[in-house]
Amino acid sequence: MINKLFFFIAFSVLVVSCGQRDRENSADREGMVDRLEALEASLSGAEKGFMNNLASLCGKSFRGQEIYSAPGRESWADRDFIMHVTVCETDRVHIPFHLNEDRSRTWMFLAEEEGLRFRHDHRHDDGTPEELTMYGGYADGEGTQFRQSFPADDYTIELLEDTLGREWRVILSEDLGSMTYQLHYSGRLMFAAEFDLSEPI
Repeated sequence: MINKLFFFIAFSVLVVSCGQRDRENSADREGMVDRLEALEASLSGAEKGFMNNLASLCGKSFRGQEIYSAPGRESWADRDFIMHVTVCETDRVHIPFHLNEDRSRTWMFLAEEEGLRFRHDHRHDDGTPEELTMYGGYADGEGTQFRQSFPADDYTIELLEDTLGREWRVILSEDLGSMTYQLHYSGRLMFAAEFDLSEPI
């Protein structure tokens, strides 16, 4: 009799516990859906289209090259450029960018409450962040589904002690045959790299 009573109590506790966990998991899922919907709503139609175009490349890698470097700037023309589109979710697209054996860089396109954000994630070989990392900016609101510009945000200006008016531009050709990354200083082109999206590697 005691054994049956003990079994009944234990079974009841298990059922209640499982029910509580199910309710918590359901609440967590609903909260995540609400958050993703809110983040998606923070993007303009052009910004959503831009993110969708990037996400369409997911799981693929592409070779590129330097196509411009301003006089006096270190040239990367002799290096192998490879980008990998690895993470494609509702609120983010991550693109690790390799220069020869240097795999420290990842471009991050993020849907945030303030809008579409572009960041540069720099990490050491052991995965720890470098001192200068996560710099970038928010889209200026004038882009299209193929082209977005990201002036340096407050975090970047403070981190890099920026007096140069940095702005990054990411440009997709309308046939999605190429992607161009540009760095500008006060509107003047300083660096550009182009990736061939027509031939995944």
